Amino acid sequence: MTSPHRPANLPSRARPIIGSDSEPKASRVSIFPTWTLKTSGEIAPDERLPAGQTIALGLQHVVAMFGSTALAPILMGFDPNTAIFFSGIGTLIFFVLTGGRLPSYLGSSFAFIAVVIAATGYSGSGPNPNIGVALGGIVACGALYALIGFVVHLSGTAWIERLMPPVVTGAIVAAIGLNLAPVAVKSVSGSGFETAIGIVTALAVGLVAVRAGGLARRLPILIGAAFSYLLYLVLANGFGLGKPVDFGKLAEAAWIGLPNLSTPVFSASAIVLIAPIAVILVAENLGHIKGIAAMTGRNYDPLIGRGFIADGLATMLSGFGGGTGVTTYAENMGVMAVTRIYSTLIFVAAALFAILLGFSPKFGALILTIPGPVIGGLALVVFGLIAATGGRIWVQARTDFSEPRNLITVAVALIAGAGDLTIKFGDFALGGIGTATFGAILVYHLLGGGPAEPEALAPADAESRR
Repeated sequence: MTSPHRPANLPSRARPIIGSDSEPKASRVSIFPTWTLKTSGEIAPDERLPAGQTIALGLQHVVAMFGSTALAPILMGFDPNTAIFFSGIGTLIFFVLTGGRLPSYLGSSFAFIAVVIAATGYSGSGPNPNIGVALGGIVACGALYALIGFVVHLSGTAWIERLMPPVVTGAIVAAIGLNLAPVAVKSVSGSGFETAIGIVTALAVGLVAVRAGGLARRLPILIGAAFSYLLYLVLANGFGLGKPVDFGKLAEAAWIGLPNLSTPVFSASAIVLIAPIAVILVAENLGHIKGIAAMTGRNYDPLIGRGFIADGLATMLSGFGGGTGVTTYAENMGVMAVTRIYSTLIFVAAALFAILLGFSPKFGALILTIPGPVIGGLALVVFGLIAATGGRIWVQARTDFSEPRNLITVAVALIAGAGDLTIKFGDFALGGIGTATFGAILVYHLLGGGPAEPEALAPADAESRR
């Protein structure tokens, strides 16, 4: 098990973060670091580039997060413009609460998609008529997430790693992806033309992810969506093979205006369904912070609790205004890995760009013109990747599936999630994601104890190992 005071795979050049508990008290005087100007080589979190380069690289991070941050609200029936606006606000909150020392961008979390659809009964197209109910659940999730952050800040992360080892977190993540499978399939199951566009979209995203080079390889959703959108325009608007894209609302939309805000409605059933997603966000954010620590060679463990609190508060604020729940973004970590530029000031620039986009109704109207089959094709890939990420967690942790405890935990969680097993408690209903989440945790710990014979569950595999 990873020590709660040292990130996994931390390079030998690791050094304490400024203002951490491992530094002398005399050095802990400033809220933010003093960024040192540097113009070449690797740029550390407490270093900065010239203003022009900082702005340009901030825009690059906006591009990196854009595809996923815009897609998630569309799949839930939220206003993507509002979601992007709150992603910028959330990133600034994260920057302030972590003292400008932890480079991260907060964007729309895909972990909310399944539970929001289940809580609101969203049909999959157009604005979500029950968005208020979803927002109430998102606010509650953010509050729970922030509370966990306070506990982690006081006690460390060891208890999280004991409660949710990789076999459990992998099962929960995979179950979320499988729970969303019917939504993705339904969205590309219209006419033959719509199905073909959906498949081409998924293939385009895959080709960019596998074949493209440089920064383009980090933007498969954005590039794949743009290609498929143009293809749809040519075939539908040009040759009449499908329903043409209507640009009427785009023409009417103002260039500058306030974000489209919504008010949360607090429903007990929706809160019970959505709030447990905090468990997923904790596991996800913990992994991201550990990854950033490995990349930068710094010990960020003293900031993990503050990072959780910041993410939770950002999610609460987003929910109060009509945005999605947010999380730290792997896409932006990928950009940092490629550029080796970790200056936290770049994320301030990125956040400000996102906020500006949020004040452009025309920009939001443009996003909403994306054809349904294109969105469906993107959903095929994204939802599948969520499920596959569970497998990646198991592989990286070298989870031993010859142990019945691990095998049964995963088996129960996957089927509960994929089959959308709903457990009712009077007027309350716990959907497939909730049962998979709590089920994985409970089954794993209830089955703890002495070792079991792997042959009992997998005799063929056991025989092949002899």
